[in-house]
Amino acid sequence: MPDLSALILYIPGIIIFLVGTGEIRKYNRMRRPDSHRSGEIKYCKHIVEKDEQEREVFNFYELQVDSVNPQTGKKEHFTINSPTEYNAHQNVKLYFDDVTGKPSLLTDIDERVFNPWVTSICGALLILLAYYQNKGEQIPAMICLAAIMVASGISLIVNFVSLKMKKLELVEGVVKDIYERQIAKKGRFTGSAKFTYYPIVEYSLEGLESKRRCNVNSSRKESFKVGEPFKLYWSPTENGIRERCANTVFLVGGILLTVAGILAGASIVTALA
Repeated sequence: MPDLSALILYIPGIIIFLVGTGEIRKYNRMRRPDSHRSGEIKYCKHIVEKDEQEREVFNFYELQVDSVNPQTGKKEHFTINSPTEYNAHQNVKLYFDDVTGKPSLLTDIDERVFNPWVTSICGALLILLAYYQNKGEQIPAMICLAAIMVASGISLIVNFVSLKMKKLELVEGVVKDIYERQIAKKGRFTGSAKFTYYPIVEYSLEGLESKRRCNVNSSRKESFKVGEPFKLYWSPTENGIRERCANTVFLVGGILLTVAGILAGASIVTALA
């Protein structure tokens, strides 16, 4: 019977690998010019639904978007749910899924800290690391660890540089409300109901007031306070709002990880020489 502790070492790598590979197809598709096109907001309706205990279960903006089909030249109408409030006649970019054909707003193509390809590769390397660790082969295990550090570090550096090149503009916002979402019901094993909290931020852009239910969230309601300032960023190239800018912490962390990985690799080469 296999050792349970040895099998557990594989779990983090398998999870990370599956998460990365699950995002690769969409990530690559979103970068193809034929997968997205321009649209215009016709109206925006705020939808809030609550359960029997008056807790919010849905909080989003229903958008009616008009877009011209480049193949037929005809105007098409789409209804899209968005966490962000838009004003009539605002221009947006629509992304069309190649499986369902349904559109969504193209706003988060580079919001990920790690590229899905890097995530998938690091997951595979973690699986190999666990394999060599269980076999007691330290040199191959160290090579895998060094490769993970270098790949992660380079990804952080590239992410910082790409965001820096977008020349994002600071948009000062204010937390107007907190969206409470129940992610687990009270049960025999969970003990108590679990919730995730999202800040709803109000901001002004080009003289128009808008709101955004941010993607950033916390399991602690105290993490966000109504009335406190909240920074958002406008991307002129994407014509959209972002929640994250080029953070020097990621740059420094990327450099440190890359250097540490290179040094670890060099020490392995030295040991083998």
